[in-house]
Amino acid sequence: MQNVVNHRWLLASYPEGMPSSENWTADIQPVPDPGPGQILVKAKWLSVDPYMRGRMSPGTNYTKGVGIGEVMQGGGVGEVVASNHPAWKIGDVAESMSFGWQEWSILTPDIFGPAGVNKIDPKLAPIESSLSWLGMPGVTAYFGLLDVGRPRPGETVVVSAASGAVGQLVGQIAKLAGCRAVAIAGDDEKLQWCREIGFDAAINYKKAADLTAAVKDCCSQGVDVFFDNTAGPIHDAVMKNLSIGARVVICGRVALADRFGKPDIGERFMGQLIVTRASIHGFLAFDWWHRREEALKRLADWQQAGKIRFKEDVLNGIEKMPEAFLRLLHGKNFGKQIVRIS
Repeated sequence: MQNVVNHRWLLASYPEGMPSSENWTADIQPVPDPGPGQILVKAKWLSVDPYMRGRMSPGTNYTKGVGIGEVMQGGGVGEVVASNHPAWKIGDVAESMSFGWQEWSILTPDIFGPAGVNKIDPKLAPIESSLSWLGMPGVTAYFGLLDVGRPRPGETVVVSAASGAVGQLVGQIAKLAGCRAVAIAGDDEKLQWCREIGFDAAINYKKAADLTAAVKDCCSQGVDVFFDNTAGPIHDAVMKNLSIGARVVICGRVALADRFGKPDIGERFMGQLIVTRASIHGFLAFDWWHRREEALKRLADWQQAGKIRFKEDVLNGIEKMPEAFLRLLHGKNFGKQIVRIS
């Protein structure tokens, strides 16, 4: 494409502790041409998510990370502008976790799983929804709570990072399941939003003099399901308040973003697990990707019926990608953090 360039963000160095803007470098390249079976997509929206912290590490993780000098990994949604694939035409809207932090992406639709490409119908919802409640965060909340947390009517579900992309959905799905939902976040405005969307109680962990006691006050009969998006001190406080047979869903560790690759610091709860007969499950939405359409259909039905609401935090321009990601790691985002590219 003559006189058009591709603005990209490359990983410049692996962070020691909390990432900073110095870990990326901006880059400009010609817009690439799609090969056989591929499509060229112009990004409209790009996503930043906590899992990206793991991709910035040279250590072993659940999938390959980003190498030095490579385009930073991440999801996005945009318009097809050239196609060498029979099922895709110019003007189609494509969503994938393989966009990367760049304006133009070459995607291969026939790959199965999170790296594959999904065709989005813009008539169903704004296309950026495919990066939030009608995308990976929605799938995470749906299967993480319903299949792993297994909530039962009348139980108490505690959610950390409750106003974030996943947390705000977990609380609302818990209410749809007949549960009592308790939000934990570090900002009163965020907690007010949680109450507006149905959470029964809220805890500001930054203001609580004794966080363990604050959880106990809100959950006098114990915590039946803990959806943990943060790890750290919040995890420790909730673990001391589990009910008999509780289920703990470990979804994220954003509170330890400055300690990635190092051992967790905190108490050991082996005795607590024996006493409560509780279980802890590590969770990745990718293990449920073969059932993705099931989750998206139910989420869409709930949204159309007015049963779920969602907040997004938007920055504008490809130049904002590092800032958006750092806002997320420092808890400055209010809702799902996304970047409008065009």
